[in-house]
Amino acid sequence: MNGNKILAALSYFSVLFAPILFPIIVWIVGDNETKPHAKRALWTHIIPSIASFIGFVILGIMGIGSNQPDVTLGIGTMIVLCICGIISLYYFIWNIVKGIKVLKA
Repeated sequence: MNGNKILAALSYFSVLFAPILFPIIVWIVGDNETKPHAKRALWTHIIPSIASFIGFVILGIMGIGSNQPDVTLGIGTMIVLCICGIISLYYFIWNIVKGIKVLKA
């Protein structure tokens, strides 16, 4: 098995042990074969964090602009947590599948 394949796959599998740090290191230090995989893995590790940040900003705006913040924030929090959880789960599974595909290629 080629070392470049292993590094590329580890960039995806790093969602389990070093989600943002490892793809950045591989992206900086890696060769031309591993850099695209590290960049893609980095983005798929960052997207759930961006989605969570946007969701919590929306919750803050809802809380400020609502007459009944208890009811609005309760329902809004559940919706935001479900959406962020689905996004995180999707990208987690996507990273694992992509890492396996890179190893098999």
